Amino acid sequence: MKDGIFKIIEESMNLELNISDLYTVFHNSLPEDSEFWWRMVLEEKNHAALFRSGLDSLEQINKFPHDILVNNIQILQETNKQIIEHVEKYKLMPPDRDEAFNLALAYENSAAELHFQKFMDESSDSFIDKVFKELNKADKDHANRLYRYMEDNNIEINNENLKASEYS
Repeated sequence: MKDGIFKIIEESMNLELNISDLYTVFHNSLPEDSEFWWRMVLEEKNHAALFRSGLDSLEQINKFPHDILVNNIQILQETNKQIIEHVEKYKLMPPDRDEAFNLALAYENSAAELHFQKFMDESSDSFIDKVFKELNKADKDHANRLYRYMEDNNIEINNENLKASEYS
């Protein structure tokens, strides 16, 4: 396996785990939305498991679905660093509801998450791609789910997130 691909897969997996950690903080600190956040935690962990599975088996036979990866490792590293900083900050001082949802929306609209979603939405004849999509079919577009939940629960969507919205 090429070192570059290995590092990108590792960083992609870390991104999903870090987002899961952030959503766990939200789950613990926002009781009125805890069920929503818990589903998001589980789905992000599932995304990380897909990367782990690919890392452990599919790459060994050169069939890892490379289209699922963000090719700029610096974007992944910077995003992971920011998420870790948010997790540490919010463990000490939990965010308010609007801040939590808008931060999650910003991350779900980030290049890395949108790249993953784009892969999941594209049609493909590759057997491996179909396996990844089948494993992930229960996971819906998180950004749109966040928009809907925010609208349904009167949580203010900030201007930057409105611009990125495909939902609104």
